[in-house]
Amino acid sequence: MNLRLLIDGIVRQTTVLIAQLSTSSGVRAPLSHVADQVFLELAREIEAQGVRQQVAADMFGLALRSYQKKMRRITESATVRERTLWEAVLEVVEEEQPTRARVIARFSRDGEREVASVLKDLVKSGLISVTGSGDRAVYSATSESLRDRLQDADSLDSLANLAWLRIFRREATTREEIPLALGVDGILAGRALEELLATGRVVEQDGQLQSQNLVLPLGAEHGWEAAVLDHFRAVAVAIATKLRHGSAGRPLSDRLGGSTFTFTVAPGHPHEREVYELLATTRRTAQALWDKVSDYNRAHPPDEAEATRVSFYLGQSVEIAEE
Repeated sequence: MNLRLLIDGIVRQTTVLIAQLSTSSGVRAPLSHVADQVFLELAREIEAQGVRQQVAADMFGLALRSYQKKMRRITESATVRERTLWEAVLEVVEEEQPTRARVIARFSRDGEREVASVLKDLVKSGLISVTGSGDRAVYSATSESLRDRLQDADSLDSLANLAWLRIFRREATTREEIPLALGVDGILAGRALEELLATGRVVEQDGQLQSQNLVLPLGAEHGWEAAVLDHFRAVAVAIATKLRHGSAGRPLSDRLGGSTFTFTVAPGHPHEREVYELLATTRRTAQALWDKVSDYNRAHPPDEAEATRVSFYLGQSVEIAEE
């Protein structure tokens, strides 16, 4: 097995995904922290696998002292993130109440389409309002109190879903672990947790947080981040589990790993319709089974210490030749 080629390929595909996420909807997300975050998370996970710091440092091509200094610098320093186009446009609107033409000209280097997307997103989110149309349209900021409520509701929804995912996956089982798992301060984490407890999505028993089910609405406008993370995690865990078991996993070969089927169908292909209906049919079957398992678990809560989590991932993409 050529692990280096495999790792390089996975890194490449991961960076493609991050690039798409960071530029979606015309918003340019800050990336200055990514390199340090990758190093920190990778180093922590390697050490968690039982690898000594000396060996971990060598894997990164660093002397032990340099490795330790870098780890200390990253963990102790405050994260400084670059301003996004979204934030910069909002600031100009707050200060000037500009026309559309003024905003486009002010951020000409960022591209008219990108700036227009940011303006549309800010209006849709309720952070700014617009009067008129075309280049003479005037933008103004909404009241601070309304903006705070909108931002809080959006952030709380996203945080609550991410916290729910961490708890369901047993990656955070106590109140103290939630802020660390989410990377936010204790107040925000506490609000997200209280929302989960109040709605019954999470229960707390003897200081332990538990959740039997995780239901993320299909097509949700807010809080969808948890669904994306859950999909990505399912694929990564399936691969990691298969690697960890190796040849010893042969007795479970029908339960571990995954398969990818790529169908090439030209217009008029006799099986074209079957291919396009495959996911919908499989989703309906999986949903019906999930409902039965969920109903039984509500009536007969499983013992968390003995329960087995079985993840079944469905995904599809269509790559059109012209694109």
